[in-house]
Amino acid sequence: MSRILWEPLLELKEKSHLTAYNRWLGNHYGKSFDNYEDLWQWSIENIEVFWESIWKYFNIISHRSYNHVLEGDSMPDYKWFSGSLINYAEHIFRNKNDQYPALIFKSESSEMVEISWKTMESEVQHLQHFLTQSGVTKGDCVAAYLPNIPEATYGFLATNALGAIWTSCSPDFGKKGVLERFKQLQPKVLIAADGYQYFRKKYNRSEVILEIKEAIPSIETVIFIPYLNPEQEMPDKNGFVHWSTIYNDKHNQIHFEPVPFDHPMWVLYSSGTTGIPKAITHSHGGMLLEHLKYLAFHNDVHKGERFFWYSTTGWMMWNFVQASLLTGATAVLYDGSAAYPNIHALWQYASEAKINHFGTSAPFIMASKSKEATQGQSFDLSSLRTIGSTGAPLPSEGFDWIYNNIKSDVWLSSMSGGTDICTALVGGSPWKPVKEGWIQCRALGVSLFAYDEKGNQVKNQMGEMVITRPLPCMPLYFWNDPENVRYKESYFDMYPGVWRHGDWIEIDSDGMLRILGRSDATLNRQGVRIGTAEIYSVIDEIGEIEDSLIVNLELSEGKHFMPLFVKLSPDQDLTPELKKNIKTKLRSECSPRHVPDQIIEVPDIPYTLSGKKMEAPIKKILLPGTFGENTIQKDTMKNPESIDFYIEFAKDL
Repeated sequence: MSRILWEPLLELKEKSHLTAYNRWLGNHYGKSFDNYEDLWQWSIENIEVFWESIWKYFNIISHRSYNHVLEGDSMPDYKWFSGSLINYAEHIFRNKNDQYPALIFKSESSEMVEISWKTMESEVQHLQHFLTQSGVTKGDCVAAYLPNIPEATYGFLATNALGAIWTSCSPDFGKKGVLERFKQLQPKVLIAADGYQYFRKKYNRSEVILEIKEAIPSIETVIFIPYLNPEQEMPDKNGFVHWSTIYNDKHNQIHFEPVPFDHPMWVLYSSGTTGIPKAITHSHGGMLLEHLKYLAFHNDVHKGERFFWYSTTGWMMWNFVQASLLTGATAVLYDGSAAYPNIHALWQYASEAKINHFGTSAPFIMASKSKEATQGQSFDLSSLRTIGSTGAPLPSEGFDWIYNNIKSDVWLSSMSGGTDICTALVGGSPWKPVKEGWIQCRALGVSLFAYDEKGNQVKNQMGEMVITRPLPCMPLYFWNDPENVRYKESYFDMYPGVWRHGDWIEIDSDGMLRILGRSDATLNRQGVRIGTAEIYSVIDEIGEIEDSLIVNLELSEGKHFMPLFVKLSPDQDLTPELKKNIKTKLRSECSPRHVPDQIIEVPDIPYTLSGKKMEAPIKKILLPGTFGENTIQKDTMKNPESIDFYIEFAKDL
């Protein structure tokens, strides 16, 4: 039996947003609930009433009222709050005040600074004015190739307020990875920094920026930020302007362009097993309602509190941090390695910045544990209310380490969701205890269950995570995906009309959950999804390799193992030089996350009769505790004998 590690005090429950909402429901709808599971059940059985209550409770600013809460009769073909006109950024700036900072920023090489709402508003005003003068209007795309710095936040807010579409990549992505993403959207403006820093090293990206500009003709203007080196000269090319240029003109107040509920807001990227990365397009309204709901009811973030999540601009958690501004919180930013100069760095930052909500990944927690760190004894963490963990399942040992070494009365909220919905589907509740190794609850409004392979609901056993009813935060579509072909293939192929998320889960009788790993072939590296096709497109350029296959295994204690299996061309050997070349190309053309943990020579790569690489079946063979080799249907394989190597390899893992 898993131990209870934390229970909410009565004071926390009484002051929580969730309790305030429950009282409001009683006053306005004649509904109030004594426990979380009953509230959740009501929210999924009455989804139109529930989401309308979110609209009303958070007093959504609408420039035109909606006609219907929900229209449609099957996923994904639903339409929410049709007729309404809103703006996401407008809801952020209604929180501006002189009492609390808007942002706090620190990097490996710079001291912590606090940025006021007044300063942030001025920066956004100037940048928005410049974007407008550059011809950016509603529906245009602004792309960013930036570290997690304040300018990225300003860029997002200025773009969003205009009704333009935001997209970003972290500069640790190489040229190939960036182009595969940005080329799809044909952005009009690129905001880019000269480079980034990581573990004392500085990486100049000026040449990559030039190559991106040349490769994407739609980019008319590049706003160049000399971040690494203030003296860095801007490329002497047409279309490049210095960041300081945005201050040259006078500006007016921020203009908030009212847009339809389903107007594209930002594009995030997730990848399947074939093709270029999927450009997942989210809506203003879907993100607005979902982020208000989750941050208030499941993270319990209050006005003036300080919200941090260690992230880069290439991970959806960066977007989630920006969403904390919706609650009136201070968004806390950090650029650099989580372990520089040592594993204590982020915990020291939590103390220095008086962070109330500290977000990280399961691998970081387990790395801290492995070094026997005792941050709770080393730093003043009295301000810390919650610790969030995502990116991978957090094992029981991670829970225990937090409570034994960080803070015994902290609310540890393990959560899971994804780029697909830019939020968490399962996570925390201030009404429920924390049980060792378990996620507390399914989020309100999320009709989430575990299905077996036949589509039957199961409890207390492993099944596919599915969502049976629509959510406003589900993607509008994938960019350049006519008739929603890739969209439907990604989520609705296995169970028609039901969203299959791609995780194995177990739901306990008390509504708590465990994530048991990815059920598809997508590579999930510390919360960032990577498509195998991105790996193969680089490997295919290496003449010594005839074919390859890659999987990522989620192991115990929050660890990952990503082996790359290669079939060599005739008369070639897997030399140390070849291994180095593979890793160097993946790091430079994609990102450090694309680099495999081990490269293994194999006699053959397994294929189905229809010509598809068998990534998911190989993962099942290699991953302990899953379905294994017994589920391999050799009569559907093109080369059934190839599977034998992987079966033997798995025995030594």
